[in-house]
Amino acid sequence: MRFTWRRRERVAGKVVLVTGGSRGLGLSLARELSRRGAKVAITARDTEELGHVAAELGEVLAVPCDLADPSQVVDLVREVVSELGPIDALINNAGIIQVGPMESMTLDNYAYAMKIHLWAPLQLIEIVLPSMRERGAGHIVNIASVGGGIAVPHMLPYTVSKFALVGLSRGLRAPLRKHGIHVTTVCPGLMRTGSARHATFKGKHNLEYAWFATASTLPFISIAVKRAARSVVDALERGKAELVLGVPAKLAILAQAASPMAMAAILSLVDRALPKPGGIGTAEAKGSESQAVELPRWVSATLHEAEEANNELVDCDSADNSPRIIN
Repeated sequence: MRFTWRRRERVAGKVVLVTGGSRGLGLSLARELSRRGAKVAITARDTEELGHVAAELGEVLAVPCDLADPSQVVDLVREVVSELGPIDALINNAGIIQVGPMESMTLDNYAYAMKIHLWAPLQLIEIVLPSMRERGAGHIVNIASVGGGIAVPHMLPYTVSKFALVGLSRGLRAPLRKHGIHVTTVCPGLMRTGSARHATFKGKHNLEYAWFATASTLPFISIAVKRAARSVVDALERGKAELVLGVPAKLAILAQAASPMAMAAILSLVDRALPKPGGIGTAEAKGSESQAVELPRWVSATLHEAEEANNELVDCDSADNSPRIIN
């Protein structure tokens, strides 16, 4: 049966590969896709995190892969196709978060952010496209960020690389549509995933962690990750061109388009309010190592709840290419 994406095309029975699927939004996407009957494959560097997800979801293919290594990316797609069949939908979700003043960022920070947020998605897209073109159908979902439309202070490598991913994603939609392949660009705002624990912080890393962790828990600024996952899968099934998640993100992007000068002034004020350079300088510390500043009790409680719900409490950085885990 030919697989097409017209109006609402259900994901049930379709092979969907989710990168960064072991925690956070990627984990919520895997859960939602599994709930709707998709054949789900997930990948991440950490075999322990993948094991947790495989144990929870059951019928899921979990393949360890370091997306910064092109040879592992090739092996990843080969493994998924061998086990589940041709990939019907690719969700480029894997990402890294680097927080700190511009003065603390190095060229290596920019290069690594580009490698994960641009080059890895592009390589995966190039690998899956021939099969999608041959079948005349498929879907690519690129999880960018509001940081791909607004230059978020103290997250410059992240912002630069997400701008690049947005440009790639938008640029692919027109030439691929004639082949029956849809491309969806997703720009989420802050989400309550507990991801601050695995982000890296520079400069006055304790203060940087405190503002980022607090902002990611505020109910009127951040959105629930389950709701975000449902919206992304709905967009995939409908073949939507773009999806901006969260009212604050939508308002920020509208304000940027309406008055770049005013938005620049607002962001300048935000930058001045954030921690000044200093601390550990260009060195970096994980969020789990940067929790010296006492946060309000409700922030800590919300963070811990999100960390538990989204598999963020596993502290392991293994990047080996162990055999795939499948239940």
